[in-house]
Amino acid sequence: QVQLVESGGGLVQPGGSLRLSCAASGSISRFFAMSWYRQAPGKQRELVARSTSDGSTNYADTVKGRFTISRDNAKNTLYLQMNSLKPEETAVYFCYAYDIRTRASYWGQGTQVTVSS
Repeated sequence: QVQLVESGGGLVQPGGSLRLSCAASGSISRFFAMSWYRQAPGKQRELVARSTSDGSTNYADTVKGRFTISRDNAKNTLYLQMNSLKPEETAVYFCYAYDIRTRASYWGQGTQVTVSS
């Protein structure tokens, strides 16, 4: 069983940066695919970035070049560095983990990111 706790959200001005963290209670070894999702009010949850179990990363087209996903398996932590933030990226950001061995999936409770002047 893995519990995920996000942190690092807050209020930032357009063009600003934030770094989100997702701390896992259990091990997020190489057998876990880890992702960040976001959900804006009235919209569906969407994938922002993914760090796969084989070490590759991929991003939504809207964030490519501005966001960077990374992970520290030794610290059981996933990160999302967000630069040049836009008001339309105001949303609750969620951490997601998928265990490729058991096919179990886990969600964090989310952290609010508000981009506004």
